[in-house]
Amino acid sequence: MTSFGIDIDPQVDDSITTMLAGVETALRANVSSADPLIAEAARHLMDAGGKRFRPLLVALAAQFGDPQAADIVPAALVVELTHLATLYHDDVMDEAAVRRGAPSANARWGNSVAILVGDFLFARAADIAATLGVEAVRLQASTFSRLVHGQIAETAGPRGTDPIEHYLHVIAEKTASLMATSARYGGMFSGAAPEHVEALAGYGEAIGVAFQLSDDLLDISSESVQSGKTPGTDLREGVPTLPVLYALAGDDTDASAVRLRELLSSGPLVDDALHAEALGLLRESAALKRARETVRSYAEEARTSLAPLPDGTPRRAMEALCDFIADRTS
Repeated sequence: MTSFGIDIDPQVDDSITTMLAGVETALRANVSSADPLIAEAARHLMDAGGKRFRPLLVALAAQFGDPQAADIVPAALVVELTHLATLYHDDVMDEAAVRRGAPSANARWGNSVAILVGDFLFARAADIAATLGVEAVRLQASTFSRLVHGQIAETAGPRGTDPIEHYLHVIAEKTASLMATSARYGGMFSGAAPEHVEALAGYGEAIGVAFQLSDDLLDISSESVQSGKTPGTDLREGVPTLPVLYALAGDDTDASAVRLRELLSSGPLVDDALHAEALGLLRESAALKRARETVRSYAEEARTSLAPLPDGTPRRAMEALCDFIADRTS
């Protein structure tokens, strides 16, 4: 948890740290293959790092039952392997050259290998889910369906709907769905009360949207590589994240807002000077401030979802995560 900059109860911290260490060990075992190419390609993104945010949600939610229950680590494996699999497929669709600071799998081995390795990881996740029971399999399948719907919606574009509503819908389907399942798994497999499991799933959904939006904002506001990529990457590639959509939807008549809309309407900003100008204007814009407020509103929605849960150190840890996400782009 300290890697997320959150101060929480040492006992909860130790429990989560131990669980996440177990997940790392198990991940390595579960991406192995007798085929050297598959083994190397399947380890590729895992070795490149990652926040392990989904296993973290499993571990946090498990604090409301028995956090040492035997099925907690396998449940975390299901969601993390599913997440890793989507990254392989996303990079093919986006024609991405880099992921987590390393060459993407498709750049290194080609699209066919990257797609098939993603399929292999999905299969591994499904295999582990089967050991957890029918409900775990059903949840993984329904979550995967949401992920696919979100990806198709993103690929198809707004198609006449409000671009901002469409963007938030895509994030809910592509990102928040798996985070909701992560928190639900943690509650389920720790033996938490059914009403607590539902509250945890609601928390995961809201915190998932907040987390993705905050990552998008970091791409604009950060001077470092906090977001895991060079700042302004989305802007350079013409990816319409929430601050950009707010700026394009604005009707401010001051010169900087008008100039920003002009730049953002021109498509990918591959010219270094224009990219730098747009990034500077966006960092000072009302659109970025509005996007920060949106992040905070989802973080508060996540906090409100915790109301049915008992007060104590686990709940305070989850509230601290809300604060961290709300504040990380300030």
